[in-house]
Amino acid sequence: MVSPRSLDHPAPDADLSTCDREPIRTPGSIQPHGLLFALQGEDFEVAQVSVNVSVRLGRSGSEVLGLPISALLGESVAHRLAAVLPLVPETVRQLGVLDVGGGPWAGVVHSADGLLILELEEVGRNESGSADRVYPELQPVVQELEAAVDAADVSAIVAREVRRISGFDRVLIYRFDEVWNGTVIAEARNERLPSYLDLRFPASDVPAQARELYRLNRLRLIPNAAYDPVPLLPSDNPLTGRPLDLSLSTLRSVSPVHVEYMKNMETPASMSISIVQDGRLWGLISCHHAEPRHVSPNIRVTCDFLGQIAAMQLGAKVRMAEAAQRVERQAIQARLLTHMAAVERFTDGLADQPEDLLALTQAAGAAIVTEETIYRVGTTPSEGTIRNLIGWLDEAQPHDEVFATEALGTVYTGADDLVATGSGVIAISISQIHRSYILWFRPEVERTVRWGGDPRKPVSGGSNDLRLHPRKSFETWKETVRLHAAPWSDAEVAAAASLRSAIISIVMRRAEELAELTQELQRSNKELEAFSYSVSHDLRAPFRHIVGYAELLKSTAGDTLDVRSHRYVETIIESALSAGKLVDDLLSFSQMGRTTLMPMGVDMNRLLDEVLRMLRPEMEGRQIAWTISRELAPAWGDPSMLRQVVQNLLSNALKYTRGEDGVRISVWSEQRPKETVYRVSDNGVGFEMAYVDKLFGVFQRLHRIEEFEGTGIGLANVRRIVERHGGWVHAEGAVGQGAVFSFGLPVRPGTEA
Repeated sequence: MVSPRSLDHPAPDADLSTCDREPIRTPGSIQPHGLLFALQGEDFEVAQVSVNVSVRLGRSGSEVLGLPISALLGESVAHRLAAVLPLVPETVRQLGVLDVGGGPWAGVVHSADGLLILELEEVGRNESGSADRVYPELQPVVQELEAAVDAADVSAIVAREVRRISGFDRVLIYRFDEVWNGTVIAEARNERLPSYLDLRFPASDVPAQARELYRLNRLRLIPNAAYDPVPLLPSDNPLTGRPLDLSLSTLRSVSPVHVEYMKNMETPASMSISIVQDGRLWGLISCHHAEPRHVSPNIRVTCDFLGQIAAMQLGAKVRMAEAAQRVERQAIQARLLTHMAAVERFTDGLADQPEDLLALTQAAGAAIVTEETIYRVGTTPSEGTIRNLIGWLDEAQPHDEVFATEALGTVYTGADDLVATGSGVIAISISQIHRSYILWFRPEVERTVRWGGDPRKPVSGGSNDLRLHPRKSFETWKETVRLHAAPWSDAEVAAAASLRSAIISIVMRRAEELAELTQELQRSNKELEAFSYSVSHDLRAPFRHIVGYAELLKSTAGDTLDVRSHRYVETIIESALSAGKLVDDLLSFSQMGRTTLMPMGVDMNRLLDEVLRMLRPEMEGRQIAWTISRELAPAWGDPSMLRQVVQNLLSNALKYTRGEDGVRISVWSEQRPKETVYRVSDNGVGFEMAYVDKLFGVFQRLHRIEEFEGTGIGLANVRRIVERHGGWVHAEGAVGQGAVFSFGLPVRPGTEA
């Protein structure tokens, strides 16, 4: 079946409104596997009670009404209620196992409509400690969840573990999209029930008020959908004269529509655990069984606890992925801004960087549209088609917003010529006066969506049947979706919006000011610098402690250690020292981006003498032929930072000439009209020019650490310092013939030749 429609499949308005009016919060009854008491006053007098109290406790409902709970269930229960009463208004509280009538009962309590709602559920004596058995098993699960790569891994682990703990035939992880369609993204099952993995279900399957109840009350058990509801006595709350609100009740009776839905699914028992993130219903852990099944309260609470952990881990994985995307796109945008700021027309800067322009939104094509011309890169519609689209955008869309769609044909009647190359479009207006736009395009991606039943018929009900019915078929229904491109992510749309803001800033401000420092690049750098600074700073002390205590062990217990143990201790010391050096270098690298530059005139001859004195221990016992220009040109910059540059370059020259015969190291400078160039050369091991781009990257090494020590941060520091001064770095080399490292610094402002 071919459908050009959107993937949103709402039920007819009348059906949805009927469902939303169903009194699922106030059914007036509970399920029969427990007791409910609605209490009032300081003595917790019974104002309402479930009529099955006569079966469970041997006293009729009319006898119970008006009694204090202590007279009915004992003083210990009353004391427990008094202890948790201050905490109850905010949420449902577990009372644990209570001794009622000589047997163990699990109790939960919450407040509603001015009453305290106590619910009791009888548990077997051998079940009362089940949580003690299950909770220790969660520790490795939590560790596995923390190590999961993404939301899919987290969902698969949770489905597997909830099924293992609860014993249900099938456990699904069901995720809602932005319009409340649900998709089964993970599943654990046996062969008693069919697989629903990857199936999509329309929003009408879980109506709005049902979703709100799932959000408020995370845990829901239906041991047997064929139960007889147990009414409350009296039927209305005596304080309000209306049916009691059972939104937070664990025993709340089930909607007849939901009972029929379970019957149609052939699952007489179910349990659901809500996954809530930041107050919003993300999805459900949905458990089904092919026959009636009761799960003890302790097991349910354990599954709920696992659901809360899943919610936190899912949120963390999503936030980490979004943060990584933001940083990646900020870096791309920073490069684009740099190129735009370096040319007279910013459009030329964009057009000259086609790979970055496309990568910013992961588009297949892009167009830069001005009054005069259209620059196209990648796969795009024709110029005439783009002009027509711009005319529509100019009239139909606000100029200060980002237009984004994955299905242009659903909103633009002239999209027929765009399907192959532009079913998906992001457009930003970069002028309030002229028709100037940047557009990104994605082609149509024809794909098949598998629904758990025909989404066009989510509910049923004849003209003579006023009650709403759920759909009866869950057979897989396939829909071929056309005229849709791959969806744009929030990060991609945000990147386009951010670029628009930056471009407008370029138009309003001088290009050289933006080239020096853009707000987006500053944000990206701060995030990365703060992270590296925090990690490296916090790790310094532990590594020093490891070295110190290992040295102490060596000195105090050295006589008692055998040869192998001595070797182990030495390895610990060496490894910790190496790791500590790495942390120190990383801290230095992160501080370099946070330290304020203090530029001034620098005597490079004096600075070089200071560095050579510092490096004297590295030169002991070696024959080195130095060629140093005593007329090094002065520099304009921060003295302490430039000292690190020179020290790193000379230290590398000493390191990579170690073991060579006839070592020669040279240092000289070259004065140019607008910059001063400094060079350090050696005749050491050198490197292949094919890898020159790796030299100045963090943790990048061209030689094994067994050959030459180091952390791979020194040259990265050199580049960061020089670039912060507005300069550049470069290296040339050949294997076995040495290397030349150069860096250029701008001359003091106002002294250009």
